[in-house]
Amino acid sequence: MTAPLHEPTAEAAPTPAEEVAAVAGKSVQGRSLGRIAWDRLKRDKLALAGGAVVLLLVLVAVFAPLITSLVGQSPDEYHEDLIDPLFSTPIGSFGGISGDHLFGVEPVNGRDVFARIVYGARVSLLVGFASALVAIVIGTVLGILAGYFGGWLDATISRIMDLLLSFPQLLFIIALVSVMPNEMLGLTGTGVRIFVMILVIGFFGWPYVGRVVRGQTLSLREREYVEAARSLGAGRFYILFKELLPNLVAPIIVYTTMMIPTNILTEAALSFLGVGVKPPTSSWGDMLSSAVSYYDADPTYMVIPGVAIFITVLSFNLFGDGVRDALDPKGSR
Repeated sequence: MTAPLHEPTAEAAPTPAEEVAAVAGKSVQGRSLGRIAWDRLKRDKLALAGGAVVLLLVLVAVFAPLITSLVGQSPDEYHEDLIDPLFSTPIGSFGGISGDHLFGVEPVNGRDVFARIVYGARVSLLVGFASALVAIVIGTVLGILAGYFGGWLDATISRIMDLLLSFPQLLFIIALVSVMPNEMLGLTGTGVRIFVMILVIGFFGWPYVGRVVRGQTLSLREREYVEAARSLGAGRFYILFKELLPNLVAPIIVYTTMMIPTNILTEAALSFLGVGVKPPTSSWGDMLSSAVSYYDADPTYMVIPGVAIFITVLSFNLFGDGVRDALDPKGSR
């Protein structure tokens, strides 16, 4: 056999420039703004912990009937046999905490505190989320209109915001809820009070959102992409809802996470003052109000709803701080 005329040649080694380009092509990947924000949020352990607690609270509120049935308790069932007839306080230490009553029982009537805490989460989160939604919708619409159109419309909306911000919100809610009828729009009793609280808290909350949205709109309306859309013949409302509104989502989300805990505290304060949710409906604020008369004999009854409010508000604030830092890295702590 004869040798081949040409020996097989090895492939040419890549040049350093080709190696750098290959490595860069593998490591650099396009990421959406949402993915970038999520990657930042994942690095904030406190924010993730707060978000996990918020999610847990939402699940507790949604599945409250299932949870209470699993522990075999009802929020409205009396256990007078567990109450000392002389002092009207729970029999046993720490408010009557036992295997059957995880958080003890209420003074006087012996209702299960754990079941009432679980059902109280429904009222607090419903008012917190729904009133925030009302404020966000009104504040976003009026804020973006004021910031984009300017002129007399901006001046009018701005003066209305100033007026509402200077109004004593809590006193107005107390006065309004106190004179509400027991039946309205097909709702009765506690349903009317919850509905009124949602509307009034949301109505007095929209100026805060409106100011933020208006300020951002004043900045965004001068951007190049807005000018380009305007030069191509885009209408005003197309620019508002297709060009400006998507860029306002981040500050709106951040402000929503900050507003919800404030609304929860407002609901608790109203129930504590006796103008919010009425018994037998469970409410953390109403439980605190009832505990005032027994804090020296049964401090556990005051501590438990107070801790529930504290954990809820703290979790929302931690999660809101993390969302703000993730969506606005320039303003990070």
